[in-house]
Amino acid sequence: MTGSSPSRGQSYHWATTSPQRTVLEEILSDDRNSEARHRFLLEAAKREHERVREEAERVYREQLQKEERQRLLDARRKEEERIRLEEELAADRARLNALKAKKIEIPPPLPEPEPSAPPTVNGKASAPALSEKPAPVQSNGATAKSVPASKPSAPPIPSPPQSQAPATALNKAPEPEKPANSVLSVNGLVNRTSRVAGATPDAGTSLPVPQQPIQARPDRYAEIHKNLKMLRKFMADQAKTNPALKGRMGDMRREIRKSVGQLTVTQGVAGVNKVQQQNIFKLLREALSNQVQSQLMDPSNFVLEPRNPVEGAAHNEPALPSIFLYLINIFAKAAISQFINESGARPETADPVGVCVVATLSEPDFLWRGVSLIDILLAKFRIVCPVLFGYRGNEKTEQGRQRLGWWKDSGRWVPEQQHMDRMTGLGAGFAAISLRNFAMSKKTNPYPPREYWAAMARIVNTPAAEISNTQCVVLKAMVEGYEQKFIEFYGTAAVEALRTALIEFPARAPQKSAAVNSLEVLARSLKRDTGLVLG
Repeated sequence: MTGSSPSRGQSYHWATTSPQRTVLEEILSDDRNSEARHRFLLEAAKREHERVREEAERVYREQLQKEERQRLLDARRKEEERIRLEEELAADRARLNALKAKKIEIPPPLPEPEPSAPPTVNGKASAPALSEKPAPVQSNGATAKSVPASKPSAPPIPSPPQSQAPATALNKAPEPEKPANSVLSVNGLVNRTSRVAGATPDAGTSLPVPQQPIQARPDRYAEIHKNLKMLRKFMADQAKTNPALKGRMGDMRREIRKSVGQLTVTQGVAGVNKVQQQNIFKLLREALSNQVQSQLMDPSNFVLEPRNPVEGAAHNEPALPSIFLYLINIFAKAAISQFINESGARPETADPVGVCVVATLSEPDFLWRGVSLIDILLAKFRIVCPVLFGYRGNEKTEQGRQRLGWWKDSGRWVPEQQHMDRMTGLGAGFAAISLRNFAMSKKTNPYPPREYWAAMARIVNTPAAEISNTQCVVLKAMVEGYEQKFIEFYGTAAVEALRTALIEFPARAPQKSAAVNSLEVLARSLKRDTGLVLG
């Protein structure tokens, strides 16, 4: 037996020097439980433990180095931001000091001219005319009607070209006729239809562009916004003495906000938001019935212009239930919040909200004296996105940011990216409301496409030195995804307007920022994706 089997020492030497030993051989080996075998395994485990520990220490050291480097980068960025803000503040103060130090000498007034003798008729002095100003002369040589001196008005602005869609798409109102070859101009947006067709408009036969006086909309919208705040306080005071109003008003407010928040992108699916729409209708009709006995209130406090009773209107009375006006305000506020919070990141989500807004505010039961109460919504738009109403400002100054609608959170301006996201959502929301086709509807469009044209004109006619990134972001959001609807309404005129907005307007910007370049990028994207060539 001794000569035929190896000793334990020999067996261990064979095991340690044979790397090809199988698991079965390990199990059947005589030295598998020997002390030497155990020492060998302990040594191997110790070496593995040392290797793992060293690797962990190495990873730990690297992590500490990364954290230290990140801390230094953060500190450097903070210092760079501090220095940048201080430099901007120093530059602004230097400009302010320079303006204060600048003196302009005002020349003395010229002497009054000697009055000339009045014209005579048959030897007698003729009576002076009602207006001493000559009647304005149109470009075609025709003399327009003079405005009485007793009713001065603000300078008129050209109105947008009429839609090429049927008249029913624009409030079903009769539109002034215009020659086929006329050149229509709206604050610089030009319809070059006759030039494209190769025709030359006849200056002797073309009709002048209809003029409409400028209304003091921004100021009036600000007044409406203040009145809405007073309405909320008025409702809170009522709720203290009216338990029925207090309980139901809170439920109705929450249900409207919930319904607006549940609106989803349809993508060709009909009736996907029907439940939410009907729920809003039901709540507003309940408010009109005034079951909670809220006090009546004059709606004139919340509309842009005074209204007279209209024959056949559902509501001609001088007052409506205050709970109804309050819920219209809540509905408008929920729509604005949806544009800001959802459409900034996903502009396509603005469209179903726009459909819901227009469908609700055009409902005949919710009109007052034949006209919608959309001014409540527009007053909120005026406060949060003033550039749509022609406001401009310098984004580097406090006053400029206020004029541009830059929001404050806890007394501090929100970051630039957050501001631009808000403007993107509001621009898309404005387009979703103002570019709705009512050609197949019996309702009246509460905010027809000409308002979209006017808002675009206010932006693109900004002087080059006053162009801001906020305007560019809002303009891009208004166009992107809605260019087809715009062209459906205005045809060739819309193409020219898009050329002005996406090619000429950014070319005039003094600084080529990312917001400015995004307009030119959108023009190239439209050419690539739709074949629309703008420049």
